[in-house]
Amino acid sequence: MKYVDNNLIKGEAVTYRAGLHWIVLFWPVVIGGFFGIPGIFVTLAALFSSDKDLGSMFGLGIGYHVVAAILIGFGVLRLRSAEFAVTNKRVILKYGVIRTRTAEMFLPKIESIAVNGRMLDYGTIMVRGTGGTLEPFSKVAHGFEFRRQVQQQISNLSSAA
Repeated sequence: MKYVDNNLIKGEAVTYRAGLHWIVLFWPVVIGGFFGIPGIFVTLAALFSSDKDLGSMFGLGIGYHVVAAILIGFGVLRLRSAEFAVTNKRVILKYGVIRTRTAEMFLPKIESIAVNGRMLDYGTIMVRGTGGTLEPFSKVAHGFEFRRQVQQQISNLSSAA
């Protein structure tokens, strides 16, 4: 959670953190499995074969494993690259590594926060700020809890004023 920690302002403390749901790994693992499982068979066949073409068959098996690892690695990178935090002053949302997308809104400037939820406790969080800006972030884990934490911090600000 480096982005959030590196961008806190004076007197600001993180009260809740969230990330992407594990569902973002589903397709990378499935597609990686389509390459990894045949890779196992090709590699084993090359190891136990008495054929002269052992090197190219073994290379093909290793190639399948490399493709599977790259696909799953991109899924893990996507999972770990997202940071969502509620602080005592702001909501901070960050998504991506190379093409980073961020949204930071002070709590008093938030008009509404909506969650389109899913059965597996993930959903799309849409934060609407004053002026009509809408920031949707999809596949956030525990979206309803994130909304509750934002509402709690807004309530804490209003009761302190």
